Amino acid sequence: MPTAVTVDDVDLNGSWTLNPSVVLRPEPFGALLYHFGTRKLSFLKNLIVVDLVRSLADHSSAHAALAASGIGVADRPMYLDALRSLARSETIIPTPVP
Repeated sequence: MPTAVTVDDVDLNGSWTLNPSVVLRPEPFGALLYHFGTRKLSFLKNLIVVDLVRSLADHSSAHAALAASGIGVADRPMYLDALRSLARSETIIPTPVP
């Protein structure tokens, strides 16, 4: 079971993935996220963030996922903030070490 991630623990230099307790359902506006552990329903209203979250597990770090998605350097702080928020809610978690 993933441990809670505090604000100071969000290290986006590492590998992240969608929490296996979370289901992401694409919607025309973005996506619905349902966390089965907390029973929290969230909305992603930005298709770029949806694609970013879905691709996190394919990259060695959140920064690498941002670069691969073509998000410009000037726009990255906004997306990093979004990822930090998702990490705080345990929607995304550090990739477990095998």
